[in-house]
Amino acid sequence: MSFIAGAGTTNIDLIYKGIEKLPEVGEEVYSKGFEIQLGGGIPATLINLSRLGIKTKLATELGDDIFSEFAKEKYLEYSVTPVNMNKGDEIPVNITSAIILPDDRSFISYGKGNVEPDDETKEAFYMLAKGSKITIMQPSGFLDVYKKLKNDGTILVLDTGWDDEMSIEKYGDYLSVANYYTPNRKEAMKITNTATPYEAAEKLKDYFDKVVVKLDKDGCIGIDKELFTVPALKNFNCIDSTGAGDAFLAGFIYGLYYDYKLKDCIRFGNITGGKCVTAHGALSAYVNENELIEIYKKAVI
Repeated sequence: MSFIAGAGTTNIDLIYKGIEKLPEVGEEVYSKGFEIQLGGGIPATLINLSRLGIKTKLATELGDDIFSEFAKEKYLEYSVTPVNMNKGDEIPVNITSAIILPDDRSFISYGKGNVEPDDETKEAFYMLAKGSKITIMQPSGFLDVYKKLKNDGTILVLDTGWDDEMSIEKYGDYLSVANYYTPNRKEAMKITNTATPYEAAEKLKDYFDKVVVKLDKDGCIGIDKELFTVPALKNFNCIDSTGAGDAFLAGFIYGLYYDYKLKDCIRFGNITGGKCVTAHGALSAYVNENELIEIYKKAVI
């Protein structure tokens, strides 16, 4: 049986809800609600794919600290067994305090961001991902591994996330290796230095036969020979957009895994991403495979 793989840092979110305003310096504010959850990134996408019944493999870094132990329990709960690439960091996970305000969010994070692989780590990830039908990419030092996997026949899906310095020049090597890239409108315009998401989509045709640009609440642009848009579903009430991109990616990759056409892959992504925003946190709200297919069938009628 084939599987989907990825390497990425484990993120832990400490979520404070029910806060009217941020405290000033020297002040203290109590929240009405609190949760600790696994956060976003590649691990969240793989968890959502596991929830959809697809076997996944994750390379990440975990330690013996209380946050890593929490993550280990959650990975077990979500049927994701990670390979640990930690080289001895005391707290190798990223920890974010997410303060949910009535109309916005604020974050304070601890950690190094992405995995920083050495030769041994790269080889361990390659052996983990070898044989995968799809591997999720991020610009984090595994470029040589991604090239080997592509030569093996693995489909590569790139997720960059936002970067103030993102550009074609900075990420060109990753764009050239990836089979698919799923930026949101802001990321797409930034990386292509264009003024609209439609201009960005046209620019990305230089790298991809099939182009995807997410339009948030307005759905998604696709190019598969011709340009088209897939509207967002209207029956999802947005509570918190944390993890929406990771959830979209899970639905999109589900479609790729089962060889659906690009427009249908985007429809799946709109469903999983739309469901995610209906609750606080990256992994609170989701659909299982039966629910996904049921909503999809109604959407294409």
